[in-house]
Amino acid sequence: MPIDKDKGIQAAMARMLNTVEKKVNPAHTALVVVDMQNDFLAKGGAFDKEGVDLSMMQAITPKLVKFIDSARAAGVTVVYIQSIYYAENNWFLSDVWLEHHIRTGKGKHYKYPICEKGAWGADFYGGIKPLPGEIIVNKHRYSAFIETDLDLVLRSRGIRTLVMTGVASDICVAMTAKVGFFKDYYIVFLKDLSATLSLEAHNNVLKDIDMFYGQVLDSSEVLKYWPKK
Repeated sequence: MPIDKDKGIQAAMARMLNTVEKKVNPAHTALVVVDMQNDFLAKGGAFDKEGVDLSMMQAITPKLVKFIDSARAAGVTVVYIQSIYYAENNWFLSDVWLEHHIRTGKGKHYKYPICEKGAWGADFYGGIKPLPGEIIVNKHRYSAFIETDLDLVLRSRGIRTLVMTGVASDICVAMTAKVGFFKDYYIVFLKDLSATLSLEAHNNVLKDIDMFYGQVLDSSEVLKYWPKK
């Protein structure tokens, strides 16, 4: 019996979400809020201690808080990603992880706690407050899919589209989005509700995401398809 080479493609085409309206339907969409935590964003946090300019990342916060409220009102699943890097006996800081950070000087994980479980630095920043029953996924590497239950949680709820927000857009938000794309989630990456340390790095990752991994949009383009209560 000859193989119908087009059958699989036709089936995939029938399932395809080929418009923004279809992609961000609240019934199968999750808003993913990545690493909006004190150690990355607040005065006195780890990045602030290292002299990092936090202004671009802090600037998205008020608008993101309002966007989260809009997602809740529309019945969209909200998932908060929380980095936990420091714990008792440093279970999560491998020799590979430490070697890279020591060699490059990117973060002082080996000098003081950063995103310590249960501590102020790991807590959410600037009005980002999960409600009782909302999903919080702890991660220990850049991508929220690596060695976490994020994929299980999303698939259990029938999620097909991830609306990506948070910090840093070129590292943890991007890595989560890319792995999500490889796991066959539609990726909608919000350019005005994600940020990193420089505008150049932010714009570069937006080009990368839009070309290879998903669709880059302004939050207003999503909101017009979400019902308001």
